[in-house]
Amino acid sequence: MKTRAAILREAMRPRPYAVSKPLSIEDVDLDPPGEGEVLIRIRAAGLCHSDLSTINGDRPRQMPIALGHEASGEVMEFGPGVRDLAIGDHVILVFVPSCGHCLPCQEGRPALCEPGAKSNGAGTLLSGEIRIRQQGRPVFHHVGVSAFAEHAVVSRHSVVRIDRSLPFEEAALFGCAVVTGAGAVINTAKVPAGSSAAVVGLGGVGLMSLLAARMSGCRQVIAVDLVPEKLALARQLGATHAVRADDPRAIEEVRELSGGGVDFAFEMASSVKALDLAYRITRRGGTTVTASLPHPSHTVAIPATHLVAEERTLKGSYIGGCVPARDIPRFIALYQQGLLPVDRLLSERIALRDINEGFDRLADGVSVRQILVP
Repeated sequence: MKTRAAILREAMRPRPYAVSKPLSIEDVDLDPPGEGEVLIRIRAAGLCHSDLSTINGDRPRQMPIALGHEASGEVMEFGPGVRDLAIGDHVILVFVPSCGHCLPCQEGRPALCEPGAKSNGAGTLLSGEIRIRQQGRPVFHHVGVSAFAEHAVVSRHSVVRIDRSLPFEEAALFGCAVVTGAGAVINTAKVPAGSSAAVVGLGGVGLMSLLAARMSGCRQVIAVDLVPEKLALARQLGATHAVRADDPRAIEEVRELSGGGVDFAFEMASSVKALDLAYRITRRGGTTVTASLPHPSHTVAIPATHLVAEERTLKGSYIGGCVPARDIPRFIALYQQGLLPVDRLLSERIALRDINEGFDRLADGVSVRQILVP
């Protein structure tokens, strides 16, 4: 079938993107779904820093690539072997397909699925196939989703069915921002009630971590960012304190507010400098969690003795350590009960043609979560 998608052919084009236009909206041919695959009509897709990291070169990918990984939609068709979905089902797309058979999957850690990581790195679906083409030439898939489009073919293992009562624009956020941000708090850190926490970087993922920390019963949640408007929003969402990350006394201020450092610090800014700040505001015996993906060449230095003499923990969190089929319905239920106000993160709604301007806003830090409606 013919459809339209946002194609990235060259990374690292200069800002503003409204002028350099790294993403072009192009007609593509979409093959029908193969064995274990599903054709989805994309109804909403979020603009995320992980997409921006591909555009700016921080996350090298195969080119040309159809971008987009946080989305919701409805089932239009499915290939052989798909027996548990129906035409018209509403679904959320997941950006790591899990095979269910490798060792991480068997351990209940599908975010680390080995075949899923391999196919994502190669720009294919889990099957190893490419379903997007132009004049017979392949266009690579973005982490098995490619959601900045009118339609997508994905693996059945990239799909979680949801209740029809959840609006598509809100549902899209559960595919990345919610699972990554809330999962880092609930699954990775397992934050107990009464803890103190800080969140460094207040994009969609960071603000979800803040909401999850409040829901988990943290007595203190300190928001840290460069943008005053995001700090103000964080206070509205329940942050007990707000600290400017560029304040020369930012670290000292957080340590003073928390009585020597927070129990848990979450770094969500995709910056080694932010991770260093998050580590330095964590107390002795505390845990620093990062869910961001800076350039692969960037490294962080920490005093090795801290890990022993201070019993410090530094943890990574990918997709919030979630089992999507288990956790997405749980998070949706918490949202519907008013405990995780996901809808507060929605910023602008944009059309496919305005996607480059949207990434300018994201890069400038002036939007939390823009939703593309194809």
